[in-house]
Amino acid sequence: MHPMLKPALRRAWRGRNTVQFGVTPAHAVTLGPMDIATGSFLELLDGTRGLPLLREEARALDLSDRHVDILVSRLTEAGLLDDPDAGGPEADALRRRAETLERQRPDAAALSVVHPTPGGGLRRLAARRAMRVQVRGAGRVGAAVAAVLSGSGVGHVEVLDGGRTEPWDVAPGGLPAASVGERRDTAARQLVRRSAVGGPPRGGASEAPARSEPALSLIVVAPRDGLSVYAPDPDTAAPWIASGTPHLYAGVIEATGVVGPLVLPGGTGCAGCLALRRAEADPQWPRMLAQWRSGRRTCVQACDLGLATAVAGLAAAHALSFLDGELPASTGARWEAAMPMLDWRSERLGPHLDCDCGAAGHTEVELTPAAGATQDTMAG
Repeated sequence: MHPMLKPALRRAWRGRNTVQFGVTPAHAVTLGPMDIATGSFLELLDGTRGLPLLREEARALDLSDRHVDILVSRLTEAGLLDDPDAGGPEADALRRRAETLERQRPDAAALSVVHPTPGGGLRRLAARRAMRVQVRGAGRVGAAVAAVLSGSGVGHVEVLDGGRTEPWDVAPGGLPAASVGERRDTAARQLVRRSAVGGPPRGGASEAPARSEPALSLIVVAPRDGLSVYAPDPDTAAPWIASGTPHLYAGVIEATGVVGPLVLPGGTGCAGCLALRRAEADPQWPRMLAQWRSGRRTCVQACDLGLATAVAGLAAAHALSFLDGELPASTGARWEAAMPMLDWRSERLGPHLDCDCGAAGHTEVELTPAAGATQDTMAG
């Protein structure tokens, strides 16, 4: 091990004998009491020295081997240490792609904060290359989601949509003006390729062989018609429920942005559960929904560019969190923000007993709350 203080966490002295790593309450950790010799030793934790050399240099500061071992152990437990060589074969393969890693250094730094184990952030970043995500929709939201996922290192991003690109589909970070008139799916595939980091996976310890297609890790449902997100059709989602495929809804309807729910089949409420609950709360809802769904809309649907971009960014972040092994706040819940206040609010969407998805018969997935208070660790 070559211990290295995580560069992503800013360091500051809270007083004469206490150091704080990190700025925000979600990730800040304090270290103390801290004497001058131990404070000087921290400067040696830059990833260039192994433990034997660290112990040797610590003796010159009158620090014992035991003091060094305890300090390194507690820094590791607090999630403050990384290791430039950790992460396993997948991380090693990513390190060999120097150009790719240079582009993704900000992502790796962020993941190192979220995942405390040395090498944990880079391991998850490397694992994304073997994952396959399907984005259903190539409008202002869906195209941007696909671009962000591809640019974040997801190795297989496919976009499904019909028709041809219209001028109002164009958006920064999404389909470009040059794609107007092209097939939407073709334009979206080109966008994904342009956004990709380091080209397609070449195969490796955890990457699928080139001739086989990885199983779907996630479906992002981001149709151009926001009604299909606000009131998703249970029949459309039925095959995903049957196959156990996680899916996340995201879109804009009128002047309201929607992210979620992230549906874990058999574990959280689904589109069918949502439909049943709405019908119970408002007996007229099914009648109105049938009218809204019937007929063909000839006018361009409302979709504010700023709101669509915010929805796409939040949806992509939730999708990446899930792909990295976490349960984001959209799991079994819906986040909404309406113009002009744009105050994001969440609503839990629990399983319904009458829905045949089976989620109501199991304990609903529990979310682990994010850290909200500064942690403390003693170095003495």
